[in-house]
Amino acid sequence: MEIQKSTIPKPLVTFNQWFILLSVVISLITGFYFILLLPLLAGTIGLLTGFNPALKLAGKFLSKPYSSYIQEDKAQLQFNQTIAVSCLALSLIGFYSGITALGYIFSIMVAVASGVALLGFCVGCFIRFQWQQFQYRRRTAK
Repeated sequence: MEIQKSTIPKPLVTFNQWFILLSVVISLITGFYFILLLPLLAGTIGLLTGFNPALKLAGKFLSKPYSSYIQEDKAQLQFNQTIAVSCLALSLIGFYSGITALGYIFSIMVAVASGVALLGFCVGCFIRFQWQQFQYRRRTAK
């Protein structure tokens, strides 16, 4: 039985951000919205099973042991991935149900969040932090 790791190497996180961003951009430029299925399926499988096929493939290209890289919190990344998967699913629903505005809104939101994360600000981290602060204040106010 494999022990679940509570961190993920930063290069894999960066790869995932690029993977999502490029998939969305290519999808929007070409109009081949099915490309959004790539990060959606990889993310969904990762959330449900703990095995993200895209990250597993990217991990093969790391030259050092996982532990030698800066680590990112797995719980935070799963929170972010949940947001990304939800938005990608809503985007595909929008595109394929004829509500293209919905498709564009949610796919652009995912692209912007991935792009901003690559620049150093994590929108999902901010949302989770604010949620945890809200929960803490509510618990301590009683």
